[in-house]
Amino acid sequence: MEVGGGIRSYRADGEDILDGFSQEEVCPAGSGQLLAPWPNRLGDGRFDWNGATYQTAITEVPSNNAIHGLVRWVNWTLPEPETLHSPWTPGTPVEHLILTHRLHPQPGWPWVLDLRVAYRLGEHGLEVRTWATNLSGEPCPIGLGWHPYVKASSGRVDDVTLKVNARTAYVCDERGLPTERIGVEGTDLDFSEARPIGNLALDTPFTDLERGPDGKATVEIATGNGKTVTLWMSPQYTHLMLFTGDTIHDQARRRRALAVEPMTAAPDMLRSGDGRRVLDPGETFEAAWGIQVG
Repeated sequence: MEVGGGIRSYRADGEDILDGFSQEEVCPAGSGQLLAPWPNRLGDGRFDWNGATYQTAITEVPSNNAIHGLVRWVNWTLPEPETLHSPWTPGTPVEHLILTHRLHPQPGWPWVLDLRVAYRLGEHGLEVRTWATNLSGEPCPIGLGWHPYVKASSGRVDDVTLKVNARTAYVCDERGLPTERIGVEGTDLDFSEARPIGNLALDTPFTDLERGPDGKATVEIATGNGKTVTLWMSPQYTHLMLFTGDTIHDQARRRRALAVEPMTAAPDMLRSGDGRRVLDPGETFEAAWGIQVG
């Protein structure tokens, strides 16, 4: 997708897996967007770094936050064919698309970042791989995230069965900023055993994700049509946001899909440092997530 570089729709076996939007629509509620150079919220749009204070634009006005980074509404481009290098093994029978964007310095953000995203469709479903390279002459703080909504077949997330092995959740204040960590065991946020979401309202960050031998963490969503959607995350995605959509501006979209948001850091990470990555000049950070349907 040219605007934002995100994913507008994804179908498998003739069915919509993600709650997307048409080419004519403005992207609603962050649907499928790439979140960089920070995911989720930055309180007051302000952070301190190496003795300087930076003020970004406030993009969530009611809460006085800057939300989801700086590349959601910018143009992304297809590289020239001679500069395309597949991140996958040559000769592998896959379909892939690569998009790039150079984030230039602007008020509140003094660094240059080269961003690249590759989408691959193969026998194991969809894979989304993201790279960020610091082209500045000084270290750069960074976080990445994504905002796909997994569609509920019945039209209500209440009927969705969810399983996610996360040991810790964040309590957030009325602005959506974390105030403390809590263990989820025995609480209504414990989805270590698959269970329906019911009427639970989620706008909740999680961390301490359990991982398999390959280092991947997974979220399993039984959407109500006899299929299970598994969203997997590489080890670089240390945090996860789950959002049932109760506060989406368009009421027709509320609670009809579950946002499952891989993040490399916690909300407000530019202020708290929780999960914040630092890229040295010339360094590249890479992370991947994907979806399988079974």
